[in-house]
Amino acid sequence: MSHTGSRPERRTVLLSELSVAVRQYTAAYALFNQALADHFQLHPTDVQCLNLLSLEADRVTIGRVGELTGLSTGAATRLVDRLERAGYATRERDAADRRRVLVATVPERMAVFGQVWQELSRAWWQLFDDFDDDHLALLLRYMRRTAEFSATQVIRLRSGEVGTPSAPAG
Repeated sequence: MSHTGSRPERRTVLLSELSVAVRQYTAAYALFNQALADHFQLHPTDVQCLNLLSLEADRVTIGRVGELTGLSTGAATRLVDRLERAGYATRERDAADRRRVLVATVPERMAVFGQVWQELSRAWWQLFDDFDDDHLALLLRYMRRTAEFSATQVIRLRSGEVGTPSAPAG
């Protein structure tokens, strides 16, 4: 015999556990990203920018780098400066519009980046061996929703919509 309160109680417990698991996952990924950045002698944001640039079909403008990363144009320019100094990106004039500057990744450097990423992710895919297609579809839906939600939260934080932290007492 089921207790009428058991379903909401279970949901509360599951949501609480999910909150802890998400925080642990986020921290683990941030630390992994930092280790990857350290390996390549890059800033963690630069690593993620390279990841996002590798998903783009072609060269992009600094504005697009800003859109991909949630950074202002000035911060995106500084990010591209760092990638250029590290040999991962170049700036090229747009042949169709000489006023526009496009950012391109350096294929040889990206190949090394991709090789390391592939070596690290090989074992990661094995985590899903016992998941059926419905589980994978649920995870995919969750990851897509999380990415969209995170992008919205970045905008809220950068716009000042969320309260500013108070200065530390001192």
